[in-house]
Amino acid sequence: MRLLSHARMLAAATAAVLSLGLAACGADEEPSGTSSQGATSGAFPVSVEHKYGTTEVKAEPKRIVVVGLTEQDALLSLGVVPVATTEWFGGHPGAVWPWAQDELGSAAKPEVLTNTDGIKFEKVAALRPDLILGIYSGLTAEDYATLSKIAPTVAQPKDVIDYGVSWQQTTRMVGAAVGRKDQAEKVVADVEAKIAAAKAANPKFAGATGLVATTWEGFYVYGAQDARGRLLQDLGFKLPDGLDAITGKEFGANISRERTDLLDTSVLIWLVDDYGKDKAKLHADPLYGKLKVKAEGRDVYLENGELLGGATSYITALSLPYLLDGLVPQLAAAVDGDPATEVKRAAK
Repeated sequence: MRLLSHARMLAAATAAVLSLGLAACGADEEPSGTSSQGATSGAFPVSVEHKYGTTEVKAEPKRIVVVGLTEQDALLSLGVVPVATTEWFGGHPGAVWPWAQDELGSAAKPEVLTNTDGIKFEKVAALRPDLILGIYSGLTAEDYATLSKIAPTVAQPKDVIDYGVSWQQTTRMVGAAVGRKDQAEKVVADVEAKIAAAKAANPKFAGATGLVATTWEGFYVYGAQDARGRLLQDLGFKLPDGLDAITGKEFGANISRERTDLLDTSVLIWLVDDYGKDKAKLHADPLYGKLKVKAEGRDVYLENGELLGGATSYITALSLPYLLDGLVPQLAAAVDGDPATEVKRAAK
């Protein structure tokens, strides 16, 4: 699923945000569900670098608002429950997907914000946060400046494209901001070990070409700076030659009909809205239908609204174990190039 840019409504919101932000300074409520284990002793104050500078968090945050799209998973993996999240897709209560329910436990589900027309600054301020996270995001300098007047804000990293941060870096930045760096390192190490085990168990992945695509406005492909492209590489696949020239400094791009050949990879993962309808449409396409990836049954179809499709777009410390269990067997069946080897869909 491609992330679309949002219109910014900064000017009209600023005055209301500032007044609410002043009231937020004295907030001391703790959200139910925050881990009793707490941050590492003596962890604070901490400083976290990002695209717009360095943010200091002076004390352990108790009311965290997520304005990025996936940071709730990093928080939950560390035993921290935010008071609010931002809906990306899926429509799950609290914007917490089923793969994170064990970590949420009996805690109150976060309030869900939307950013269809930009960040709702007044709603963020009304939540009286003591930390705002916008790491997997496209925060502008203006967004950051306004949010920082409400509470300490951690934006996307400076060394990656917007929406291009890796799940490892997200986990580590969140861990630093909440005083749980050691826990974050363990979370990262445990998930990386699962990825390494999947790679070792499937030597045919090594050097085979792989790609993730969707049918948004034609054929849309995800590149090396996107979490989906990185996962394929972590499993041993290589992305097709010429992909970087097409995606440029973005996480993905549409390809022209003349470049349909780029889809002819050893394994091709399609993210679609309707499995049966979209698969049939692609197979009937006069250009795609002629490719070996289709003829040899090397294409894998995942629905955006299903858990496996959602996990493929989220790529977090919590979605990855579930994703590996469901996706790797399909990749193994596809990469052999034998149409007789059925790529079986994972259970919904």
